[in-house]
Amino acid sequence: MPSFDIVSKTDVHEIDNAIAGVRREIETRFDFKGSKCTVERIENDITLLADDPTKLEQMQELLRVYVTRRKLDAAALDFSAKPERAAGDALRHVVTVKQGIAQDLAKTIVKGIKDSKMKVQVSIQGDELRVTGKKRDDLQDAIALVKRLGIEQPLQYQNFRD
Repeated sequence: MPSFDIVSKTDVHEIDNAIAGVRREIETRFDFKGSKCTVERIENDITLLADDPTKLEQMQELLRVYVTRRKLDAAALDFSAKPERAAGDALRHVVTVKQGIAQDLAKTIVKGIKDSKMKVQVSIQGDELRVTGKKRDDLQDAIALVKRLGIEQPLQYQNFRD
């Protein structure tokens, strides 16, 4: 039976390249001279450390710009955590890189496909979804439907098989 997978993966090497670009920009920009602003990545968390809220906002924008330049979707970055106070007057903001499809998002996608009465089956397999159907056209319609759902997380459609 024809099938495909819906996944959400972000290339961490490209994220590292974007972070390197942000570091270079911070080192060379005049408004960051003499500041103790840093960017580092541990696992799926990027930590931004800035002297004041203005510099933190600029660093967040730089991170978005450099991620986009590396041909990644900036929606893969989760800025929802609140900035917290660090040593002195510094601010620390932990930005999470979204990897995989969360359980609640997977259920939303499955519900959207089931409500459309399409002749496909959707199964949740860990942090990805597998969609199977009898016809390729049904699978292509399922991809179009998921794109229309307006999900904020970047999704990829892989392993399209006949």
